[in-house]
Amino acid sequence: MKKEQLPKNQKSSRKRRKFLRRVQPRKRNLRRKKKKRRRKKKRNLNVKLIVGLGNPGNKYTKTRHNIGYRVVKKLAEKYSIEFKRSYLTKSLFAKSLEGPEQIMLVLPLTFMNLSGRAISKIAKRNNVSLGDILVVHDDIDSPFGKIRIRPSGSDGGHQGLRSIIDTLSSDEFARVKIGIGRPQKKEDVVNYVLSNFSREEEESLIEIIARAVDCCNVWFETGIENAMNEFN
Repeated sequence: MKKEQLPKNQKSSRKRRKFLRRVQPRKRNLRRKKKKRRRKKKRNLNVKLIVGLGNPGNKYTKTRHNIGYRVVKKLAEKYSIEFKRSYLTKSLFAKSLEGPEQIMLVLPLTFMNLSGRAISKIAKRNNVSLGDILVVHDDIDSPFGKIRIRPSGSDGGHQGLRSIIDTLSSDEFARVKIGIGRPQKKEDVVNYVLSNFSREEEESLIEIIARAVDCCNVWFETGIENAMNEFN
């Protein structure tokens, strides 16, 4: 027996349905992907970066060289934000809640002399301009406890600053300098900066760190000029 043949228009409609079954799932998948992409898009925020210089590890926690670390950790407490580890940038970082301006706190884990590697990567990834970077560090040329904020300048012999200047190819970023005083004539500078503060100094540091935190906060909220007028 011969099979009953379908009319041409019915054949074409059947082919069309088969074709649509194959194509439509692809369209649905494309729509889903587009939705996911839309969700991933973030608002353009102006990110301000505050960096605390120091060396990672418990044995360095209370050393003079790590005063920058301690200030930025206190700043994180003030903003109620927690640090997370970034293996890509080799640093600890903490972000504030999203707003018109976002603050990002960074503690490099590369050791002092290579601090610039972490900072340059983070600055590039977050499109942070030089004017929106503040580095907090110890200053051997200032008396213990003296706080100064500067809009730019040379490294002053500080290896961490030197690394940042080299990797950013510029010294046009702000810094908060915290005086740690100079060693005795016979004492080696390296040994001095890697030594712990004395008991008396630790007692004074509570107020010094609080003042440095306030300085960073004024810089973030109102800019470098106001911070300089208030703290220099």
